[in-house]
Amino acid sequence: MELKDTIEMMNSADYKERFKAEYHQTKIRYEKLHKMVIKYEAGTLNFTPKCSLELLKEQKKYMGCYLYCLEVRAEIEGIEL
Repeated sequence: MELKDTIEMMNSADYKERFKAEYHQTKIRYEKLHKMVIKYEAGTLNFTPKCSLELLKEQKKYMGCYLYCLEVRAEIEGIEL
């Protein structure tokens, strides 16, 4: 799934569909950031970020925590992700 695949869900009148879109968008961004951090640590990133590796890792940590919260909420509310 790509970000563009979530547009219809984001515009839905059904909050569960919007919730799914939010989850998928966050997960897509988290996975891309994860790949970037791996390459940064390995020295294979094809550009030099302006921010530190530590800041990117902190962002990744909080995004992971947010994904966890969304997953728990989905389980409680019976939303299939």
